[in-house]
Amino acid sequence: MPLPPIIPREVLFGNPDRLNVRLSPDGTHIGYIAPLDGVLNVWVRSVEGGDDRPVTHDSHRGIRVFFWAYDGKHLLYLQDRDGDENWHVYAVDLRTEEVRDLTPFENVQAHPLAVEPERPDEMLVALNREDPHFHDVYRVRLDTGECELVAENPGDIVGWDVDWHLNVRGGSAQREDGGTEIRVLEGGEWRTLLSAPFGESLGALGVTPDERGLYIVSSLDSNTSRLLTIDLETGEQKVIASRPDVDYEGGAVVHPTRHHVQAVPFTRARREWQFLDPEFERDLTRAASLGHGEADVVSRDLEDRLWIVAFSSDIDPVKYYLFDRTSGKGWYLFSQNRALEEAHLAPMKPVEITTRDGLTMVCYLTLPEGVEPKGLPLVLNVHGGPWARDYWGLDPEAQWLANRGYACLQVNYRGSTGFGKAFVNAANREWGGKMHDDLIDAVQWAIGEGIADPARVGIFGWSYGGYAAMVGMTFTPDVFAVGVAGVGISNLVSWYRSIPPYWEPFRAQLDLRVGSADTDEEFLKSRSPLFHIQNIKSPLMIAQGANDPRVPRAEADQIVEAMRARGIEVKYLLFEDEGHGFARPENRLIFYREAEHFLASVLGGRVES
Repeated sequence: MPLPPIIPREVLFGNPDRLNVRLSPDGTHIGYIAPLDGVLNVWVRSVEGGDDRPVTHDSHRGIRVFFWAYDGKHLLYLQDRDGDENWHVYAVDLRTEEVRDLTPFENVQAHPLAVEPERPDEMLVALNREDPHFHDVYRVRLDTGECELVAENPGDIVGWDVDWHLNVRGGSAQREDGGTEIRVLEGGEWRTLLSAPFGESLGALGVTPDERGLYIVSSLDSNTSRLLTIDLETGEQKVIASRPDVDYEGGAVVHPTRHHVQAVPFTRARREWQFLDPEFERDLTRAASLGHGEADVVSRDLEDRLWIVAFSSDIDPVKYYLFDRTSGKGWYLFSQNRALEEAHLAPMKPVEITTRDGLTMVCYLTLPEGVEPKGLPLVLNVHGGPWARDYWGLDPEAQWLANRGYACLQVNYRGSTGFGKAFVNAANREWGGKMHDDLIDAVQWAIGEGIADPARVGIFGWSYGGYAAMVGMTFTPDVFAVGVAGVGISNLVSWYRSIPPYWEPFRAQLDLRVGSADTDEEFLKSRSPLFHIQNIKSPLMIAQGANDPRVPRAEADQIVEAMRARGIEVKYLLFEDEGHGFARPENRLIFYREAEHFLASVLGGRVES
């Protein structure tokens, strides 16, 4: 049986049809992001439909994040400048479509904290306006843009906690020794409520319904992170949800007006729910019968009568439904990508792989359809972070690779989040060390299973994955026949010395997890691809955004220059209007076209004509 038809890159990596679907607070309208003249913008329609209209008119980079205000007049959205991550918050008047920049400050990064129905004309936003190293909290009026400082950062707060009255109640602090603290703000004074040393997970998630406590996530007294409550006066803790094998990673469902946690997701290979509210469990079960795949309530009105339910699958685009809790009935709205509904997609299979020192890695294998899974060219697709993870679902890169004839293997190597603190801490000072050993062990597993042809293995990744791809080509050149590195670190020393100022509170964490350029320069050089380019034997492609604040352009420039000076061939794509990843579809399509031909020239996969 032959391989299925080629799925065009435009379908996989171009703009989606609709995404980020959100109900208005009064339940009368639906907002979503969709292309307008090829650029992603915010659109609005009535719940009944048929009157869809764009309310923003960005013509350059596109909009990806928006949310409803509670005043019935405005939508709010975020935008930066060509990927520099200095986000601004904009308000668009839904009647006139007039746009106001609510945070019109140069070289300042805005983080929206909260909008609440109790104070519909205002929002809280964190701004590093006074000092680029940390963010203070400001109250901003949506109609005038008036901006008032309401809470000053003592210098180590990295996350703020606010209540539904738009009052600052506390924050999470990063200590100089790498530990973390939860603090409460009372009468202008800070008080430490709970502390954790380096290597533990700890953070506050919001105020409890009685306002006497906080929801927190903590790994203290447990290998995995649990969801708990903590009393603000007594410090008494109560476990709300936990599992011994995986962390609570976020995504708890909270009632929009009663503010209690209703359900908590946990993911090992696939997502599973722990229900705390029988009424929510009943309604989600009814809503889940509307479609196929994993159901998730992505938006609801304030009355909690209407829900937007999204269905996710590995072989189908996300599909959105409107569900009425009162009647128990639902209606199909639209899919995220209509063209993918007709494509022949490959299933993503969870597999567990054991490392050479006995750790278990939850991985995902996507095999090409129509061919026997024996002796295939393999692309190891390494996730970024590294303190992140891969999940089951429709992954455009996995589908692209499988459709072109490659086995795609995605590895949750040590350091990946979600599998307990011991798994994360096993990666400390192991960049380019045991973390890379894990990737090699995964490749050897695929070869041992007969899936992969050992002579046709490639490595591909973004961010930390880009670093891993360069490590693969320089540290283990006999394993990989080709590499593609996107926005990856080539020199840990220069990268350490160039981190953005608002990462400064995390410096101690970086020292302990990666190493310090001040005290460990030779060690970091030993783990940096730049200083091992003489080992490269196979083709390497590097791609970079010129405005990237996380992995600066110099990380790509210096390794490309060093390789060319030695006469080592390297393919280099530089995008002047991008940052840490490529947001503009025309740039994405150029990258994937070039990467597709680059991989095929070595591994022999198919290419789109």
